[in-house]
Parts: sequence; structure tokens; C-alpha cells
Amino acid sequence: MANRTRSSRKYNKPWPTDELGIDRGDRFSASLGPINELGEMWVEHQGFRVLVEGGIPGESTTVEVLRRFPEHLAVRVVEVDEPSPDRVTPECPYTAVCTGCQWQHVSYERQLLYKQQMVQGALAPIPSLHDARVLPTLPGPSQLGYRNHARFSVGRKLGEVGYVNSITRALVPVDRCLLMHDSINKVLTATQKRVKGMTQFSVRVGVATGDRLVQPRLTASDPSIASGGQHLRESMLGREFQIAGSSFFQVNTAQAERMVEMVRDRLQLSGKETVVDAYAGVGVFAVLLAPYAHKVIAIEDSPSAVADGNRNAEGLDNVEMVLGRTEDVMANMDSHVDAVILDPPRAGCHADVITALGRLAPDRVVLVSCDVQAMVRDLAALVDGPFVLEEIQPVDMFPQTRHIENVSFLRLKQ
Repeated sequence: MANRTRSSRKYNKPWPTDELGIDRGDRFSASLGPINELGEMWVEHQGFRVLVEGGIPGESTTVEVLRRFPEHLAVRVVEVDEPSPDRVTPECPYTAVCTGCQWQHVSYERQLLYKQQMVQGALAPIPSLHDARVLPTLPGPSQLGYRNHARFSVGRKLGEVGYVNSITRALVPVDRCLLMHDSINKVLTATQKRVKGMTQFSVRVGVATGDRLVQPRLTASDPSIASGGQHLRESMLGREFQIAGSSFFQVNTAQAERMVEMVRDRLQLSGKETVVDAYAGVGVFAVLLAPYAHKVIAIEDSPSAVADGNRNAEGLDNVEMVLGRTEDVMANMDSHVDAVILDPPRAGCHADVITALGRLAPDRVVLVSCDVQAMVRDLAALVDGPFVLEEIQPVDMFPQTRHIENVSFLRLKQ
């Protein structure tokens, strides 16, 4: 039986299979099956569930135990006996320990296919959705350097800057993150081991404007790194947006522009429609669709985002920013609405929003989802009501990771 020290138990509760003698650092062989609808790979070892990082379906591997959880093991691939033809060499030296890029070892073409299959797999168990049309994943124009937002953790002892491994919870110092815009990496270099005493800080950049926002104020004294500001500017499709540090904004500016264009083209607005932009954030959809609609009502419950939205809509007399919870505002709406865009947080739409949509019965509904399971739940509720799901467009907002954005298009039943 493997030796068990005090440190080997500090992250784990006792589990029912201690008699197996499996502990952190142990290795065993694993033949890998398919990726599930969450982008995860699970295998079984001696009757116990095992979550595998760093593998590809069909590979024969040797894995190493990272952590024991009460109901499963978390392992990573350390040797590949029979590599998949889709395996590539990651460009980042931190891929195996950071856990931020779950799929950097997978060819990009295969990543796109996996993401489409993830969506199809999540829909399959739902009778009303299992035949839904899922389009091929829209690839990102850049597979690296696309992120405009980072949140870094800081080590207590030396002030190292990096990421916390999602499994072991250990800090991984990083000199350069290949997913990040160059401006973010300049901050990372300038702060490495110079911000001792901080726990976290965030960096956002305006890809089109060159603006940079670092929050909170850094303890490092490098005069080239301004910090502690409140806003930055970004430009999308020729329109400038003000974004507060506390306001949501998509992390991939280029793909966000393509998503707005897609929604605009699919709605086929004639200039006579009333459009609701629900969970509006800083008003990206509202502002960019306003020239094509009669009126856009943008609903958002974050005061900072509404303030940003009002600033962003200056000069547009047909955009109304409404501060409030989407479920409350929509429950009190009684005028005709032609189209509704839903871009909820990861948890998805509130049930009262679905109820309000059934009552308002807009001709078109667009659902933007960053969580597949929440999307399936919301779509099932919508098609159980007065709507028909036309198709789903997966958008690769997060290349090299298992995360996927989806845009679903629905219409009112005839």
C-alpha cells in the first residue's frame, strides 16, 4: 500500500476506497474514451471514477494522480503510448500544470469538432431538442493572444504572479500567457515577484484602442504600469465603448464583433422593430443594433454597466437603458416586442424571464449562452412554449479550452 503522509490528506476527505492504495503521485494505465458534453474525459479505474486532463479520445496513456476527491480521482496524462493523430505539441510550457488551456495539445480542427459534438451531446437526451440543428463551430481568427482580460493570483511568500491550478489549487507562476494580448503580458512581466502582499489583480485591454485597465492599484512602483483606474475604452464595429472594471465584456473582441454581425444579419431588422437586449451589460448589442431598429430597450441590473451603456449610447435617441433585474423588468412589459436578445450570465435565464417571453411572444428570440447545460435548460423551456428552435451556432470564443459560446436562434410558432 502506498505510503500516506499527513500532507497527502490535507486537501481530501476520507473516501470509501482507501483499500485500493491509490494516492497522489501514483501512476496507472488508462485507455481514453469520448469527451462528454462538458468537454471532460472520464475513465474507470478499479471501479472508481477518474477525471483525465491532457488526453485525447482513443489514446492509450499513463496517467498520474493529482488529487483524490470523495467521489473521484483527478489525473493528468504523463505518457502517451498510442498518440492520437490529432495530438500536437503545445506552444505553452505551462500547459500541463496551469489547467487554463485544457486542449492546447489538440489540433485546432479537432477542437472545433469536439465543441460541436459537445453541444449535440447535451441536446441528445432532451426529446424536444435532440434533433436540433447544430452548425459547425465558428473558428476564432486567432487561436492565441486573443484574450483581452486576465485575472492573476499572487503568491504569499515571494509575490509570484500566475494562475491557481484548478485541481491541486497550487499557484503556478507564469512569465507569459500565450492566450493573453501582448499588453497584458507586459504587465505580467513587470509585476512578477514585485507585488508581494497582494492576492489578486486583473488586467483588461482595449484591443482596438490600446487602453489598459489594471485593478486594484498595484503595490509595484514601475511607473510604466498605470493602475487603479476605473474605465477603459474599446472599439467594436467602428463604435467606441466605455467599460468599467466591474462591467462584463466579452474576453475575445474579434469573435464578439462577429457574433454581433451574425445576430444582426439573422434578425433581418427593417428599422421598424422594437428589440429588447436582455442582460445587456454595457449595451453592446443595443448600441450596435440601434441603427437597424426603431427602438432598443436594454435591461441590466449592474449600475456600473448601465452607466457605461448610457455613455455608449450617446447620440442614439432610440436606445433606452433600464436598470433592473431582467425578470422584473420583463414581467412588467406590456407593449409589443418584435425581437429579444438574451445574453444571461453562466447560470442562464431566470424562470420568470422564460415566462415573460411566452407572454410577450416576440417574433424572434436569440439566446447567447456560455454554459451548455444552462442553454439546454433554457431552450427546452422556450420550445415547450410558443417558440421553435431553428438552429444553434457554436462560436469559439475561447480557443485552446473546452469552453464554448453558443448562439441559438428561435422564432415564434406559426
